[in-house]
Amino acid sequence: MNLIIDAGNTKVKLAIFKKAEIIHLETVATYDFVEAVKKTFKDFPQIKSAIISSVGSLSKEQINIMAVFCDFYELSNASKVPFKNSYASPQTLGVDRLALATAAFYYKPHSNILVIDAGTCITYDMVNDFDEYLGGAISPGVQMRYNAMHDQTAKLPLLEKKELLDYIGNTTENCIHSGVVYGVSHEIDGVIDLYKGRFKDLTIILTGGDALFLSKRLKNTIFADSKFLLKGLNYLLEYNKH
Repeated sequence: MNLIIDAGNTKVKLAIFKKAEIIHLETVATYDFVEAVKKTFKDFPQIKSAIISSVGSLSKEQINIMAVFCDFYELSNASKVPFKNSYASPQTLGVDRLALATAAFYYKPHSNILVIDAGTCITYDMVNDFDEYLGGAISPGVQMRYNAMHDQTAKLPLLEKKELLDYIGNTTENCIHSGVVYGVSHEIDGVIDLYKGRFKDLTIILTGGDALFLSKRLKNTIFADSKFLLKGLNYLLEYNKH
């Protein structure tokens, strides 16, 4: 069994893989990480290896606690990857994007795949049919746009995403919702159209915390998989064992 740890800005996902299948998944706050790890190894003593992907939210002390329980690998932008990395500044490439590119590589080898991760930020990552990672784009995520309008103005309220009945907002709150939700949706569709113009037979994967919320609003055909990054991390763990 493998333990896959994906540490975001405020939350940490812990997934247990038995071969390629997720048999357990939980999300905890960063400050509960150590206790969650202890409980995980108590409940699943068969875990032999682990990988940690952290965007910087976990301290070195929290990460190093893993050595008490099993062999673990901390993902970095210097890690081995199964594809050709053509990113011009690989030392600045986020480990989450490495994992997504890896998941794309194994999902459909020798194919053009665009992975869109709709989380705190929205990232676009392209792997082409030569198994080459090209890069992509980064833009503000859904909640970040709500936060920005509240933080950068004097009177606009802080809202959270909601379903909309009409794109024409008839209150200030509905106008904010419309601007964010339809703005993000049309951005994603527009980016997909740009990539379709360059890459034939393009497969689009949508993942991240807002994937399901956004998927029904997109005109393009996409495959929504909320566990895509975790699968990429599991592949990377296996790849770096050898």
